[in-house]
Amino acid sequence: MFASDIIARYEAYCPQELSMEGDISGLQIGTLDKEVDKVLLALDIREQTVAEAIEAGAGLIIVKHAPIFRPLKDLVADRAQNQILLDLIRHDIAVYVSHTNIDVVSDGLNDWFCQLLEIRETEFLSQTAPDQGIGRVGRIEPQTFGAFAAKVKTAFGLDSLRLVAYEAADLERPIERVAVCGGSGQSFYKEALQKGAQVYITGDIYYHTAQEMLTEGLLALDPGHHIEVLFTEKLKEKLEAWKAEEGWQVDIIASQASTNPFRHI
Repeated sequence: MFASDIIARYEAYCPQELSMEGDISGLQIGTLDKEVDKVLLALDIREQTVAEAIEAGAGLIIVKHAPIFRPLKDLVADRAQNQILLDLIRHDIAVYVSHTNIDVVSDGLNDWFCQLLEIRETEFLSQTAPDQGIGRVGRIEPQTFGAFAAKVKTAFGLDSLRLVAYEAADLERPIERVAVCGGSGQSFYKEALQKGAQVYITGDIYYHTAQEMLTEGLLALDPGHHIEVLFTEKLKEKLEAWKAEEGWQVDIIASQASTNPFRHI
């Protein structure tokens, strides 16, 4: 089937127009005007993702993080970063990016995080347009910060979890209102406070921002950026459902390549 038909159905669910200002979304490499029989879903495009796509024979990758996010100075083949792009072009693999639009859309990544962590009665963390917003704030069953941190670690299959808390005694603090934002959402922590969150879950929290959060009374959990890999599993469920509904003749593959650059000892 045509790649353009798959993307048309995707955009009916998750339009590019939901993306935050200045964000990268849509087709970034190749063409959608071609037939494909395999589609790969991935969080990142790295050399291992490209190798996986080539081996599988995928003609289209739907990815969350854009492979081109800084201006290119050249496409010289002996540069390792360039080789990733050149291999995609050489093997005629189209790359379609869905970044903040999948964070904003209803029944998208931030809602999937809430389902996983049993965060209910949610509202938007930060409004991006009428009836749209990035991140979510909601209620959990009353429990201690330590118990909830353990749940987050288990839910995301983490080898460690960074806590933003000055004292071990904070682990016993009772909580029931939580904010979550995938990726690097530290800039929204004041909105989390304004909406009554006691704990904020987001990745890539800076040292000084963590101190500011604590001064203002907000605990936080930093599970890392890579928790967004949930994108591949949940999007596969959606594409499989559309495939059954519309009789698509295409294989949907969730990437198994590890692109998390961090390990802890």
